[in-house]
Amino acid sequence: MQVSYEQLKALIAEMDGVVVAYSGGVDSTLLAAAAHDALGASALAVTACSPTYPEHERAQAIALASLLGMRHELIETHENDNPNYSSNPSDRCYYCKLELFKELRGIMQREGLNFVLDGFNADDRTDFRPGHIAACELKVRSPLNELGLTKADIRRLAHERGLPNWEQPACACLASRIPYGEEITPARLAREGAAEAAIRELGFKTLRVRDHGTLARIELAETEIARALEDGMRLRLIAACKPHGYTFVCLDLQGYRTGSMNELLPIAETCGTTSS
Repeated sequence: MQVSYEQLKALIAEMDGVVVAYSGGVDSTLLAAAAHDALGASALAVTACSPTYPEHERAQAIALASLLGMRHELIETHENDNPNYSSNPSDRCYYCKLELFKELRGIMQREGLNFVLDGFNADDRTDFRPGHIAACELKVRSPLNELGLTKADIRRLAHERGLPNWEQPACACLASRIPYGEEITPARLAREGAAEAAIRELGFKTLRVRDHGTLARIELAETEIARALEDGMRLRLIAACKPHGYTFVCLDLQGYRTGSMNELLPIAETCGTTSS
């Protein structure tokens, strides 16, 4: 039997006061909307801003929070100041989420609320998610996962709730575009973000610019690859990347897939990281 939006609201209502880690993606938007609908002023959505967070996603998160009438707060995080993060190990996300959830727990205590919530869901159980270890350590709750909601379920509920981003492609921090073991720097983050923004202006929706030093590797949805290979568009894609510091520009023929940098890791490193 399908889980309903009312069931999600009921689970959150039992918590009687929550802080939601809210990025503006469909998972966290559904969670924040349900928390707002269930708890009103006893729900606070918090967006963490840093150089790893694309500017267009920040703007979208603010606009959506305003549209939905949610209590919303922006905070600054400084994960790149931690060498355990900036050196870009395979468990980089653990250190990022550890800082984030510590900040959110502090806000929870300040506001007199009871739980921190994140958008981890049932499909994430089979993915490489070292950040979920930090969530478990700090007793962050994941209502979407607790109810067994998959990404398809989340989109269904978001659509039923009337959320405008219910079809939005998956989001990820800009650090995910840099190969593990290569330093994360503000300059690399900025050029990836700028190149992606330029490509988005060409009408492409689902994309990543993976940063391989002087090479930009563009991943697009499979349905958009044919358009990218049209001669005029091919040249426009090159022009979108080169001004931002890339000498070479290539199109990944496998297309966009989440976590493609994880393909470089030994299988043993990607196992056993998401159990709660």
